[in-house]
Amino acid sequence: MRFEKTFTQQEGIPEAGVERAIEILRTGRLHRYNTLSGEVAEATLLEQEYASYQGAPFCLATTSGGTALQIALRAIGLGQGDLVLTNAYTLAPVPGAISAVGARPVLVESTADWTLDLEHLVAQAEATGAKTLMLSHMRGHLVDMDALMQVCRNLEIKVIEDCAHTMGARWNGKRSGNFGDVACFSTQTYKHLNSGEGGFLTTSDEEVAARAIILSGSYMLYERHGARPAEEVFSRVKTKAPNCSSRMDNLRAAIIRAQLPDLEENIGRWNRRYNALESGLRGKESFQIREISKNEFHVGSSFQFHYFGGDVPSFVRRCASRGVEIKWFGAAQPKGFTSRYDSWHYLDDMPRLERTEQVLSTTCDIRVPLTFTPEDCDLIARIIVDCA
Repeated sequence: MRFEKTFTQQEGIPEAGVERAIEILRTGRLHRYNTLSGEVAEATLLEQEYASYQGAPFCLATTSGGTALQIALRAIGLGQGDLVLTNAYTLAPVPGAISAVGARPVLVESTADWTLDLEHLVAQAEATGAKTLMLSHMRGHLVDMDALMQVCRNLEIKVIEDCAHTMGARWNGKRSGNFGDVACFSTQTYKHLNSGEGGFLTTSDEEVAARAIILSGSYMLYERHGARPAEEVFSRVKTKAPNCSSRMDNLRAAIIRAQLPDLEENIGRWNRRYNALESGLRGKESFQIREISKNEFHVGSSFQFHYFGGDVPSFVRRCASRGVEIKWFGAAQPKGFTSRYDSWHYLDDMPRLERTEQVLSTTCDIRVPLTFTPEDCDLIARIIVDCA
């Protein structure tokens, strides 16, 4: 029994997106501000459409989710030497964005459910005086957002939500990204919309939105953005923010626009595959699966579990020999997209986070592309159990 499909193969771009992309290539007008008289750029239309989907008044399309994170930090006024609380369990672009603007990450422990430890968040905030949290909804798992936001209100902490893995997720019916001051999303190939690279920033704060648009590199062409504040807001900020050249182009915008109408249907498809994996592993010896809160609407585009059956690297190799690709977050050295907080040596004087290390020592991660069927996921689960 062996699995034969690749874990990195995504579905193709919808034909409407392919056709529109070819049209744009033929015009040569890929830059978002290179439009004819009366023409509305694809990036402008995308910002309008994503703002509507997200339920946010302001939206900026960017070159990547990571650049959206950097712009968000700058837009709320963060810079050299400022402290930013963030998850110890996340991917490298999150602390990377903090460091890129000259700020300093303050890492917060992870729970066994791969969410932010709220008790440690309070302790770190009180110990350091940090007033900003970059909250990573790592691998699609939402912390209790009601409890988190109450903590942040009590401590007067601003929140930037990293929603790279939670586009379309909800807590008590409210979309991920609509809790904090700013939200950032990714459209990198392995996310819920695929443009190779790309991202969004959304907010309900008009000054943050205006600063973000100027920061993205709008020059004085900000009126060509599709979900922007009024002119009077730009008049206060337009000469006070640097140009960071992080604009999305029309080609990628066209590719994303073609996928956006299918996003909700695709979320249902991901969740059927996630549920097949969960059913195959839940209750089996050596495995622990996260219990998803009744308050959370999860988007299962990846699957995580704890393996307690012995040496994890050996288990991962056995699965790989049967065609099942599992990423392990407990390795001391970075590999591929995975790394642990103590691998980020550019972070100064980082204390050990023993609880997070313990959590990651058994954490296994699987991509769930829509090129898999629920039956494929049944087979993957059977192979994993067999390899244990």
